[in-house]
Amino acid sequence: MPTIRDVAKEAGVSVATVSRVINSNGYVNEDTKKKVVKAIQLLNYKPNAVARSLFKKQSMTIGLIIPDITNPFFPQLARAVEDVTNDKGYTIILGNSDESSEKEKEYLDIFEQKYVDGIILATNTLTSEQIAALEKPVVAVDRPIDSGIPTVVAQHRDGAHVAVKHLVGIGCQTIAHIRGPEHVVSADERYKGYLDIVQNQQWYSEQLVVSGNYTIKDAYKASLNLIKERPDIDGIFAGNDLMAIGALKAARELKKKVPEELAIIGFDGIDMCETTYPELSTIVQPVYEIGVTAANMLIDLIENKRVNNQYFEYPVQLKVRNSTRGQTPKNCG
Repeated sequence: MPTIRDVAKEAGVSVATVSRVINSNGYVNEDTKKKVVKAIQLLNYKPNAVARSLFKKQSMTIGLIIPDITNPFFPQLARAVEDVTNDKGYTIILGNSDESSEKEKEYLDIFEQKYVDGIILATNTLTSEQIAALEKPVVAVDRPIDSGIPTVVAQHRDGAHVAVKHLVGIGCQTIAHIRGPEHVVSADERYKGYLDIVQNQQWYSEQLVVSGNYTIKDAYKASLNLIKERPDIDGIFAGNDLMAIGALKAARELKKKVPEELAIIGFDGIDMCETTYPELSTIVQPVYEIGVTAANMLIDLIENKRVNNQYFEYPVQLKVRNSTRGQTPKNCG
């Protein structure tokens, strides 16, 4: 494999001159630059990316931390980020945190060692002080961290309003909520949206809210107990689609007809909603657009470009399928 010394020898210049050409650092006259470029092409020389990052403290790499790679929402988000970064000459290092603050800190240490140029975070464990200490651009996605940190999210609370109103509109009279983890901002916002609509209803009680931890398994178990204890429930708003799928499984096991006896709606709009039986109604987030916006914003910040709007809140959309009844899809927010 050719080295930078081989290129210098072929071009008849010093190693320092080759380095200046490769790193666009310092003056090199045009004739000399052409000789170096010709030598690089002739020898098929590939600059050592690690060495360049050590020299420039820059790597054309961004870090991406997501909480759960098994949740289809986050691979869709990661795909959008990767599409943008690849198009702009950057690569990504992906970290799956499992909602663990320790794992997130470990990934941040790795990102520092790799000289990543910026980071996209979907986290609720890191503080604004920890992020400021990174001394590099950071964009929060899906979950806001602090008003001073650039952020891209969806309208979680408004989306919950639309989901619950849809259940009311199709005749549901006792509506339960399967909520996500209490430390996750998006889960809290969706729970608050549910409460905004139902808390003054005569039938409402805290017993109608159970935790599903954003997973099929936990939501399935919670839904089994909930439906057994409250057979009068005729509507369920799940805080994400995976939990709605868990509720569908529980309803099927308890021989509750969906949607005739129990209507179920989720949140996120993952592709799996079209493969369930019955197909799942949901509140659709524009996940690809969220990822694209976050990646573009981060790269603009890395490249010191002006970013006028550092907070994006995307509207969501009601998508009605066979797990609920009636109504026409509409934009909300």
